Amino acid sequence: MNYQKTARPEKIIQFGEGGFLRGFVDWIVQIANEKTDFNGSVVVVQPIAQGMCDMLQAQDCVYTHVMRGLKDGEPTVDKKIIDCISRTVKPYDDYKAYLELADNPDFKIIVSNTTESGISYCDSDTLESAPHTSFPAKVTALLYRRFKNGMDGFLFLPCELIEKNGETLKSIVIRYATEWNLEKEFVDWVENKNTFCNTLVDRIVTGYPKDEDMNLGYEDNMVNTSELFHLWVIEGNKDAVLSTIALDKTGLNIVLTDDLPRYRTRKVRILNGAHTSMIPYAMLCGVETVKDCMEDETVSAFVNKCVFDEIVPTLDLPEEELIQYANDVFERFNNPFIRHYCASISLNSVSKFKVRVLPSLLEYIKRYGKKPENLMMSFAYLIKFYKDGTPTDDADVIDFMKSENIPAILSNKDFWGEDLSYLADDLQKYYNSINI
Repeated sequence: MNYQKTARPEKIIQFGEGGFLRGFVDWIVQIANEKTDFNGSVVVVQPIAQGMCDMLQAQDCVYTHVMRGLKDGEPTVDKKIIDCISRTVKPYDDYKAYLELADNPDFKIIVSNTTESGISYCDSDTLESAPHTSFPAKVTALLYRRFKNGMDGFLFLPCELIEKNGETLKSIVIRYATEWNLEKEFVDWVENKNTFCNTLVDRIVTGYPKDEDMNLGYEDNMVNTSELFHLWVIEGNKDAVLSTIALDKTGLNIVLTDDLPRYRTRKVRILNGAHTSMIPYAMLCGVETVKDCMEDETVSAFVNKCVFDEIVPTLDLPEEELIQYANDVFERFNNPFIRHYCASISLNSVSKFKVRVLPSLLEYIKRYGKKPENLMMSFAYLIKFYKDGTPTDDADVIDFMKSENIPAILSNKDFWGEDLSYLADDLQKYYNSINI
């Protein structure tokens, strides 16, 4: 790749060099540089000992991001060269270089994606650890040096897929500060000079395209791929966010809100709920991928009824917004460039049904005084799948589902969080009607 990189002030510290951040946050920063006055670059910190920073650095941190999917029903490919990463830092090789990031007043933002287990506490970490084991401990040490410099803190935009990711990170930082016997003034500084936002991210990033020719016309060992759809919901101090980076002027699907749980519920109930409500049925029918589900008239009609007739009516966001999101979800399911296997989605289907589908089913009953036909049928398919299909779950869950009758299954509070025996007669009828 022969590319003239643009030099910009370093403004963002990014924990994580994997495909998701490069195909989501760095892509957004690239567009912010093009469309707003942000004019900033990203320094990537490798949060664990092994990673891809050397590969990224080998091509001057420049790579191509390729987005593929359906746009208005047409297969679309969009390529963009990303040059907003200035350099990488590896704390396990050069801890001094990592801590020195705290000395640069231009840094305003910290983003991260250290996996769901990354925002966690490790009791072996001390202030003197070099480097620390946990991500929050690394952050605490960086913040403490920043505090000692007499400087302001950061805007935190964590992307880990846990609830209240910003609040959780902040609470662990304060726990370390307390247990390390750091000054009360530092704890106050963490509270008052930093902004920890909760966020929700939504984009399927498929990473390096193995065994595919991207037709780039040049070599790029860090080429990254994703779907076209993207959504970033940020909950926190809106003024603090927009005064730091004008995300509202990027033209991207970025929502700043004071009620993130509504959007999380929308995603879990519609996108994840659509998956979980259709997958047992699809697998019993021998359908292999999500796209195959969309092309199977019977499965597709079933999941459409689940979503539009019975899930959307139980949610409180504006109907137009919910329908648009649902339409986007089905367009994503039809993506011809992604093979999303039903078998992989079916993992732990009982616990997924409890979180993703059951709340919609119960809310429908509460609002409309009747049982939703399609979600009840989905529940019946779930039981049938465990009894006669190929479920992947804990052995005790599979054994219970296979051996017990429907009343016993529904009364298992460990599975559903409550006793659902009152659904038994109706669910038995749906189950008896299955003809696969």
